[in-house]
Amino acid sequence: MTLSEEGKVIAEHYKILQSGELGIGFALMAAQRYLSRQHPDRMVSIAPADIVLSAGWRARGQYRPQYFAELWKPGKPSLVLPIACKGNHSNAAYSYGQLAAASAHVEAMHIGPYDETPALVFSTALPKDGPATIHALQATGTGGWLHGSHAQAVSLDDAHTDEHFYPDIKQPTEDGKPPSSVTGFHVTPERHGWFRRVLARTSAAGLTAFAGDGSAAYQYLTENQGRKHFTGFAHAAAGTVRDAAETILGIDFLGTDHVFRLNGVRVEAFSGVAEDLLRLLSKGRVEQYRQEVYERRFAWPSSSWDNSWNGPVSVHLDGSVLAMRLLP
Repeated sequence: MTLSEEGKVIAEHYKILQSGELGIGFALMAAQRYLSRQHPDRMVSIAPADIVLSAGWRARGQYRPQYFAELWKPGKPSLVLPIACKGNHSNAAYSYGQLAAASAHVEAMHIGPYDETPALVFSTALPKDGPATIHALQATGTGGWLHGSHAQAVSLDDAHTDEHFYPDIKQPTEDGKPPSSVTGFHVTPERHGWFRRVLARTSAAGLTAFAGDGSAAYQYLTENQGRKHFTGFAHAAAGTVRDAAETILGIDFLGTDHVFRLNGVRVEAFSGVAEDLLRLLSKGRVEQYRQEVYERRFAWPSSSWDNSWNGPVSVHLDGSVLAMRLLP
């Protein structure tokens, strides 16, 4: 991968923004592929940590991960890993410093036992000359599991509520000393069911927003999570009139499209979700959506080009698609 001529002369502040966004993209793709190989019987969903945590904590300026990877299977406990990712246009030495800084963000999140939460940190180097390199570190641990009878009894179809947890992590003590704590986010066992529901419904909000269905996204978020941003906007794809409908690689998708210019060339981008799955999500049926998408996880096409669309396409295991093509 190389920068275009336009990219080589772009302003320094934009280069920082660019490396950060590309670093996130490469890191999350690497995380999904790695975790899918480590846990082939599970789906991997990525949810933005800021939105998830805002449903339970109001801490400002506190270190936190950027994303959560939820490894789920219908009827089974979920495994959740905090993720922090950074990017740069420098070299490996700079990436090592970014990895060290990223570790502080994932260490501020504990799920289950103290100091046992597995996590992933990434730093993607995008030097001016040379290939892109993803540096990654994994912390192992026995935590991260959302288990217990209460967590499994929770229905993902039911709305979650805003909570007001104090941002602290309880540290174990010895010899009967009073417990101490450090600032951070701790999902203790009694919060497992609530946290599992927040994760699943936040992921559903991301999918429906990706397809342009604001009314569906609204139902999956709380006030603290920013559902007001979807007030008054309903995408036609989930209603009686379709704003954008495409058949890609033989699958009917509903979604939205955008036209933009790339170095002066007009490009169309379509983002959507398989029609039957988007219908389920628009009706709030997260449990049924997860069951069906899990059963179809090996059935999605792997081709990266659709001749009838006349452009590159990417179909994800969650039923979403991103397709692009040049316009005259």
